[in-house]
Amino acid sequence: MSPGDEHDYRGKEQGGRTDDPYSTLGGTRQTRTRLPDGDPGHPQARRPVRNSRSLVTITGIVVLLVAAIAFANRGGGSDDDASPGAKKPGTTGSAPTAATGTKPVQGKNGTIASGFAHDEQGAQSAAANYSVALVSDGMFTQSRRREISEAVYAPDVASARQSDLDKVYSDESFLTSIGLNPDGSAPEGLTFISRANPVGTKVEKYSDDTASVAVWYSALFGLAGEGSKNPVSESWYTTTYELRWVGGDWKISDFQQKDGPVPVGRDQAASSAEEMADAVQQFGGFTYAR
Repeated sequence: MSPGDEHDYRGKEQGGRTDDPYSTLGGTRQTRTRLPDGDPGHPQARRPVRNSRSLVTITGIVVLLVAAIAFANRGGGSDDDASPGAKKPGTTGSAPTAATGTKPVQGKNGTIASGFAHDEQGAQSAAANYSVALVSDGMFTQSRRREISEAVYAPDVASARQSDLDKVYSDESFLTSIGLNPDGSAPEGLTFISRANPVGTKVEKYSDDTASVAVWYSALFGLAGEGSKNPVSESWYTTTYELRWVGGDWKISDFQQKDGPVPVGRDQAASSAEEMADAVQQFGGFTYAR
């Protein structure tokens, strides 16, 4: 099945009371008597408010802004300092997504990004973009499915994969179970949605010509429209791709998928079927890069 199969998405926002029946001052419950300003009979009369506090506050904010800008635009130093998103070859673990000066995508193969950099960042970018292609609704159309397969898989793997993919995505019982017509199209009046939204990537292993990259992503899957029996829902997955450097680009040789990690959902009202269909049609996807 598609990596975007239906999985339940539920959540409940938790909160606590913030109202306090007691008013506190300085950490203790006290009563303060306010004396009239300028009353000569009261030597501790309230003095005019000074502007020095406001001046100090404004100065502090300006200093923080200048420091933040300087940090964001810092240059020079070692590669690690100048490129927080880069990691040394052979290392694993997370790294922030940041510009590093390496162009990770050179062009496109049809609608799929291609020409990835021959480094860890290029491998991560390839894995993220290939996730989007393999979870897309194009996988449910034979001609488009073959284009995707040829674009993302290594040549010696693509031919073997195509027959397996055709069996899965052409199975009428599978298609009808998710509400599609036997040819993979959506019933009249409904919009089929299958879209991956990568959240992050992680290099598990890396060498000059091979890489293992995990992609964590959410997936929207279902039929939007009045009367849909399979409304659009959200699921979370992590897919680990085995990549090979073939013909000047990263290509998939194998992959494994597992559920999650799944975040706790918030108490947000679900949008109407019409709103969901309009959103998917109006908001295009991204080319993912480090």
